[in-house]
Amino acid sequence: MLGYLGIGFAAGVVEKGVGMSLLEILLVSMLVYAGSGQFIICGLLAIGAPTSSIIFTVFLVNLRHFLMSLSVTPYFRGNSLLSNIGLGTLLTDESYGVLTTALQEGRTVTSAWTHGLNVAAYLTWIVANLLGGLLGQFIPNPERFGLDFALTAMFLGLWLFQVELPLKKRTRQSLKVLGAVIVSLLVLMRLATGELAVIGATLIGCLVGTLTAEKAVTV
Repeated sequence: MLGYLGIGFAAGVVEKGVGMSLLEILLVSMLVYAGSGQFIICGLLAIGAPTSSIIFTVFLVNLRHFLMSLSVTPYFRGNSLLSNIGLGTLLTDESYGVLTTALQEGRTVTSAWTHGLNVAAYLTWIVANLLGGLLGQFIPNPERFGLDFALTAMFLGLWLFQVELPLKKRTRQSLKVLGAVIVSLLVLMRLATGELAVIGATLIGCLVGTLTAEKAVTV
């Protein structure tokens, strides 16, 4: 939630900077609910991009959420359809990071716990966006305070939290997966857009992880 406050505030400042009203900031934080997506919307609005282009770009950027939701599906198979729709709808990079870290540590994760995690983060995000919108007029240059780096810093923090435990428990396998993701990402970014490259590299990393896990079990 502390991470949401910082990034949400930065998003609100940027949204106010491109001319959004407080109502529009409230709606975009409630309905889009995606840090990277909202920053991209602001950038595209600033250059006057058409609505169709904005929708398609945000869709590609957030396509990773499909893979994220899919990866935790086995843990909630006993839930009702409505409950799982709620879990998937509010699952973000941050809450996914907390959830998967808890699973890696062997903790018992229930749907109620996950709903609590998601809803708390969702409400914090909305409040942070509104605070950024309210105070954004007093911060004409967000870059001066490093707010433009907030999203990158958050992703670095999430990555460190998620990779620390696997590196300790399964060092060789984790290094192979990381190497496959990095190499494939560099190659794919030369052949496709960054969004598609991320999805492709993720799938390749999953494949390498599965193959190395099966090999370890066989040995």
